[in-house]
Amino acid sequence: MDLKNYLGQRAALVDKALDALLPAEDTLPATLHKAMRYSVFAGGKRIRPILALAACEAVGGNPQQALPVACALEMIHTYSLIHDDLPAMDDDDFRRGRPTSHKVFGEASAILAGDALLTQAFVLLSSPATCEQIPAHTTLQILHTIARCSGSMGMVGGQVVDMESEGKQVDFPVLEYIHTRKTGALLLASIQCGGLVGAADDGAMAALTAYGEAAGLAFQIADDILDIVGEQTELGKDVGSDLARGKVTYPALLGLPAARERAQELKEIAVRALAPLGAAAEPLKAIARHIVDRSS
Repeated sequence: MDLKNYLGQRAALVDKALDALLPAEDTLPATLHKAMRYSVFAGGKRIRPILALAACEAVGGNPQQALPVACALEMIHTYSLIHDDLPAMDDDDFRRGRPTSHKVFGEASAILAGDALLTQAFVLLSSPATCEQIPAHTTLQILHTIARCSGSMGMVGGQVVDMESEGKQVDFPVLEYIHTRKTGALLLASIQCGGLVGAADDGAMAALTAYGEAAGLAFQIADDILDIVGEQTELGKDVGSDLARGKVTYPALLGLPAARERAQELKEIAVRALAPLGAAAEPLKAIARHIVDRSS
C-alpha cells in the first residue's frame, strides 16, 4: 500500500476535525485557546489518531465514527508533550522544530493549556454528539481505557519513573516499565479504542492488543535510537538530549545494536499478531514497519 499517501490523507482528516472541535483562538480566554491550538497544530504526525482509525477499519468499522475518539487521543498526547517540555521536567526549547509552548506563552499558560487539552478530550468523549455515534456501553469502555492508560498506571506513571531514574543505574524491568507506560500505554489505548468503536469481537481485540503492545514498545525504542543517530532538522528537537540527561533508554542499557535488534523483533511480532484480521489490517502492518524504520 502507499503508506505515505494513507498517512497524509488520514492526518488531514484528523486536522480538519481537530480544527472544528477545538475552541477558536478568539474564544475567551483567548490566550489559553491560542496556546492550546499552537501546540496541537505544531506539525504532529497524528500517529495515535491514525492508529485508532486504522484499528476501527481493520475490524470492519466505520473510521468516521472513530474520529472524535481519535481527536481526543491527540489532545491528550499534545497535553503530555506540553508538560514534558516544561523546565520542571525535560526543559526543552523546541518541539517539532518550533519553540515549545512555555517558550512562547510562559510556563503558567503552558501548564494550563495542557490541563485544558486533557479536560477537553473528556468533554469531547462524553459529548452528546459523540455518544450518538457510539453505544453507551462502548463509550464507557473507551473512557475507562483512555483514562487508565493516561493516568498514574499508564502515561503519567511512566513519566514519573522516567524522571526518577535519570542518572541512575536501573535494571531492565524498570526500563520496560517506563517505555510500556510513558509511550506505549496511549498508543495501545488508541488501537484498543479504535477496535471498540468498530465493535471488535474478543478474537479481534486480542489481535489488536498484541499488536498494540509490541508496536507501542517498538515506537519508543525507535525514538531512543533516533535520539542518538537522528538529524535535528528531521526530528525537530535536540539530538542527544536523552543521553545528556542520563535517561534510561534501550541503547543506554543494552547498546545500540541490541536496541535495533529488539525494535525489529517487536515489529515482526506486531505484524504477525494481525494475521487473524486479514487484508483489512494492512495499514496497521505498514504503520508498524514505518514506526521502526522511520528517520524522524
